[in-house]
Amino acid sequence: MFAHNTEFEHAIAFSRFDAAHFLSTHAQSSFELEGQCWTSAEHYYQTMKYVNTAYAQRIAAAPSAQEAYRLGNVWWRRKRADFKTVRKTLMTRAIYSIAIQNNDVASALLETGDQLIIENSAYQHFWGIGRDQRGENQLGNIWMDVRQKLREKSQQAQGE
Repeated sequence: MFAHNTEFEHAIAFSRFDAAHFLSTHAQSSFELEGQCWTSAEHYYQTMKYVNTAYAQRIAAAPSAQEAYRLGNVWWRRKRADFKTVRKTLMTRAIYSIAIQNNDVASALLETGDQLIIENSAYQHFWGIGRDQRGENQLGNIWMDVRQKLREKSQQAQGE
């Protein structure tokens, strides 16, 4: 039975696909990681599905995050064997890199205080809460973990 979660009423909700939202993996927040400059977290994440292939480079060069997503999700392309095991780590690396390399993103993230952050895609139960609000919200959790790391880093810098 579906039960409304009142905890989500005051949460910061975003869609992974909304390029205008700073928490979105489609947002144009350039960062460097693994010796390469990435246009968005989505570009990095989708490229990492196909490491060391010409197809991966095609994804990395995609003109938009939406196109990188489309290219990275073709059913007939063989993804790396360990992808399900490493996908959360890959996304965490991208999000953390964005936050520490883009002051505007870091500031906006810290301004969220202790608010719950949720990815509210109706059909995504791993990265978001899903339509029934019982999803894992891994993307929201990553952003909240990065927020905590930024706070700790700031406190350490002030203490020195």
